[in-house]
Amino acid sequence: MGIPLLQQYRVGTYILGQKLAGNRRYPLVLMLEPLFQCNLACEGCGKIAYPDDILAQRMSAEECLEAVDECGAPVVSIAGGEPLLHKEMPRVVDGIIRRRKFVYLCTNALLATKRMKDYTPSPYLTFSIHLDGDRERHDASVCQEGVYDRATEAITKLREAGFRVNVNCTLFQGEDPERARDFFDEATSLGVEGITVSPAFDYEGAKRHDIFMGIRTIKELFRGIFRAGKGHKWPLSHSGLYLDFLAGNQDYACTPWGNPTRNIFGWQRPCYLHADGGYAPTFRALMAETDWEAYGVGRHPKCDNCMAHCGFEATAVEDTVRHPWKALKTALRGPRTEGPMAPDPPPAEPRKAPDTVATIPVEAIGRSTGEKPAHGANRQVG
Repeated sequence: MGIPLLQQYRVGTYILGQKLAGNRRYPLVLMLEPLFQCNLACEGCGKIAYPDDILAQRMSAEECLEAVDECGAPVVSIAGGEPLLHKEMPRVVDGIIRRRKFVYLCTNALLATKRMKDYTPSPYLTFSIHLDGDRERHDASVCQEGVYDRATEAITKLREAGFRVNVNCTLFQGEDPERARDFFDEATSLGVEGITVSPAFDYEGAKRHDIFMGIRTIKELFRGIFRAGKGHKWPLSHSGLYLDFLAGNQDYACTPWGNPTRNIFGWQRPCYLHADGGYAPTFRALMAETDWEAYGVGRHPKCDNCMAHCGFEATAVEDTVRHPWKALKTALRGPRTEGPMAPDPPPAEPRKAPDTVATIPVEAIGRSTGEKPAHGANRQVG
């Protein structure tokens, strides 16, 4: 596995504490988005579709660290947008490390070589480099030539400087199992300590929608990848049961509160991938007031084709805690690639979007101008 022993121990201790406290819902990873602005325009991204005044906004370092403290999750994934565009990012990362929390700094790596001097290697810090496959596939995904070469060069330099490096890979429609296998081999040969892989989520704001897969296609793709890669030692940063889920062998519902999201608008409902329920003002309100039963595959139309790790890894971890022998057996044998699959849930019934859908608090908009909006005002986007 591509998860260091220290992190496994600290996260395991945290989960045990939650269980002993009788907490049914608790966060594992805080998804922190201090900005949406990026220096790429990937065809599958829904974040950069916001208007320029939104893209110009930033969460302050104080707001970021308040969110870390408020949430309490042992792991923080800093995404965006491109976090290295944020001038206060070194201060944010240092503050998280001082709290002895594990931080994954997600980046497309275009600025990594230039900005690496602002950071110090630590067992609590991992640079998570975005690579959606080999050179041809990744450059097509990010809509710019040469990005793959710059990213792999940055990986080499970061590793030489002593940093932990992870590859964050999203797979889209048309992926070939053998080609994915070869890419995982290449990423492993670069010396990365982990590979995070997930099927893409169909963002409403994405430039193209023909690049996303349905659930059955996802399961067949991952069975093909694991079959083609049998015997290959990839440092996949996932639980064995999540990988088995991707291969269609586990019948899981998502755990959206496992990876809560804090961004420039507030605490996003229900999850990192879509904000159908609007935004909560505090983490406590997010957990207590969100109608969690309204979301998930078979419950909400936007969730129907989702098998992303931010929704289902926490479910797999919970299953691991409840059934350790099952988890050990699965980890030792690897995902099953033959035989019947777990049944696909029926699609959710279409529903009328609530009034809070795509509603952006003006408080967030006024932050960049210093203006204080009227209490309770909102602005509609799209």
